Amino acid sequence: MSEETLYTVSQLAALLGITARTLRFYEDKSLISPRRVGNARVYTDKDRARMILILRGKQLGFSLRDIREYLDLYRADPSQRAQTQLLLDRARERIQTLEAQKLALETTLRELRDMETQCLEVLEGKKRRVEARTA
Repeated sequence: MSEETLYTVSQLAALLGITARTLRFYEDKSLISPRRVGNARVYTDKDRARMILILRGKQLGFSLRDIREYLDLYRADPSQRAQTQLLLDRARERIQTLEAQKLALETTLRELRDMETQCLEVLEGKKRRVEARTA
């Protein structure tokens, strides 16, 4: 039987490129539950895998509630069918949200570029008038 890899807070944080405080935050939210060895908290490969899923979920814009629901299903459904369906539903919702934000952003950028053009035209017109007066 192979020995299980255990990580300290600082080891796992360094491995994942996050701070120890970030690990403690997800602990406080009960998304990970490290073991105790004496006074020290240690994390398993399972905790590492959960953190990778949590961080990926946050990177994709999912809420902690969504992530918790996904992780809970992972534990409850060995076939992962319910988990996969939930992930599909959440991904579709996130896509819709991002598409709406993209449209709003494109509209705002277009308006700002128009404003920029108008300002440059005004400034260029004033520059020409000043040059004409001094010539």
